[in-house]
Amino acid sequence: MTIQLAHQDDHLLIAHKPPGLLTVPGRGPDKQDCLINRLLPDFPNSRIVHRLDMATSGLVIIAQSMAALQAMGRLFETRNIHKEYIAVVDGLLEKDEGEIRLPLICDWPNRPKQMVCHDTGKSAHTRYEVIERNHESQQSRVKLLPVTGRSHQLRVHMQALGHPIVGDEFYAPEEIRAAAPRLLLHATRLRFQHPFHDREMDVILQPEF
Repeated sequence: MTIQLAHQDDHLLIAHKPPGLLTVPGRGPDKQDCLINRLLPDFPNSRIVHRLDMATSGLVIIAQSMAALQAMGRLFETRNIHKEYIAVVDGLLEKDEGEIRLPLICDWPNRPKQMVCHDTGKSAHTRYEVIERNHESQQSRVKLLPVTGRSHQLRVHMQALGHPIVGDEFYAPEEIRAAAPRLLLHATRLRFQHPFHDREMDVILQPEF
């Protein structure tokens, strides 16, 4: 399957990762098909800057040199990259917007699942805005704005709020998991200052759900 590119220049690619595809290879020969391996034949200098969960679709930045990898890494470390996700969650959120601050840690016996832990978890912060409430389906479409970037952060935070993401095989009850053929979570927007071209990048890719 050809990977679609939302942006391409000498320093950076911004690719559309489809749902169900790993960002980088996993362990074993059955987990070698992934975003980076599909890009390497045409872009042999590709280096992954950040990752999306296998079940999540959307925009991923791929550096085309070590200098670009380091420059983009600094932007992520200093939180100078604005990220937006779209999700469909179960239930009708009461507030139009809000924020979730719940520390997260790996649930080791159930890896790769994460869990809220106030004692030893790492700080995690998500903002959300309601886009639409569907009273017929009893679901809400929301914009999710992660301030931190913990593993499974958006999925665990929405579950903790009482509104798990539809189609989530890890954190949603069976009936909510079965309500969609995939996880309804999509990395829809990336905005940042290009480290080499001195211009603001604002790349948007709407979800297919």
